Amino acid sequence: MNSEQKRVNSADQQSNHFEKLSDLLSSHLEIEDNSKENTIKKGQTLTKPDKVPQLNILRVLKYVPWLLLTVFIFSFFWDFNGSSASFFGVQLHFEGILRIITVSGMIGFLTNWIAITMLFRPLKKRPLLGQGLIPAHKERVAYRLARAVSDDLINPALIQQKIHESKAVSRYRRLALLHVRNVTSRQAFREDLKIWIIDYISSQIHDAAFRKKMSAHLLTEIEEALQDKILEKAALKTYTFFRGQTLEQFIEDLLIKVPVTAERSIGFIDEYLDELPSRIEKNSEKIDDLITQGVYKLVNQLNVQALVEENLRTYDEEKLERMIRNATNEQLRTIQYLGAVLGTIGGFVIWEPLLSLAILSIIFGAVFLFDWQLYR
Repeated sequence: MNSEQKRVNSADQQSNHFEKLSDLLSSHLEIEDNSKENTIKKGQTLTKPDKVPQLNILRVLKYVPWLLLTVFIFSFFWDFNGSSASFFGVQLHFEGILRIITVSGMIGFLTNWIAITMLFRPLKKRPLLGQGLIPAHKERVAYRLARAVSDDLINPALIQQKIHESKAVSRYRRLALLHVRNVTSRQAFREDLKIWIIDYISSQIHDAAFRKKMSAHLLTEIEEALQDKILEKAALKTYTFFRGQTLEQFIEDLLIKVPVTAERSIGFIDEYLDELPSRIEKNSEKIDDLITQGVYKLVNQLNVQALVEENLRTYDEEKLERMIRNATNEQLRTIQYLGAVLGTIGGFVIWEPLLSLAILSIIFGAVFLFDWQLYR
């Protein structure tokens, strides 16, 4: 067997042993998070605020364009023909008012609808119609969103601050310590671990290449340790001479006996496992700091902007539109319908500018003052 085959076989053996260790740990470490502290408060993270009031507004506003269209059609049959009245000495002529306010309202709705539609459509560039604002600047949108996320939302400093505030590391460390204490106290786990250790040591020692490498390393260490100790060196050479073998061979013979020695002395594992939880608890602060630093370094090495930007660039125009609309659809629809309301108000201003502006000033002023009082 050549050296390459030996190396491959050794690597396979290592892999096989660590697979056994992984199976051993998996069979005993059945971690179930029963901590109430770890429950995700969905109401704080997933619930959309002010959703119900906004839907109530939309339920009312969505009928405004249809009402305006109905009144506009009705105005062709009757529109206060020849009607007039006097209000504080001002002569008001109502003829044509229905058509004025309905046309203004529909124009307000249509202009807002066109403006919002032009944000997204056409998805693909057209010869005459061009392309929607967001699809046309998809690359810039991706860059700006990624920049905002990496600078303001997901940056290493903020994550480190949230880790400290949430005390998640210490909470999970306590949870892990509880499971370590439970698992290491099980006799079945201890017996399985001892079997694995002895099996691993035996497989390594019975590997001639490993013994050769280990004996050469120990021989070098011994020679360096005895370099200035002539008497000890002479005694060692005399001992190996009478045994009829070299020092390296003597070391290899000792290594072959290691599995037997390990099997006799494997009981120390029980003492180590007994002390392990208390050692972990004693160094809990250091462990928390190490884990926190590790997480911080990991996040710090991640280029959040590049990750977000790369992901957004993979979105086609339709998917990007759907993502933005899902987040803002109710607000965009509200803007469309408010255009109809504001257009209708503008129709009153066109019909009778001074009186309408005076009345609107009083109404808006009263609303502003009432809102200000409620805000205080």
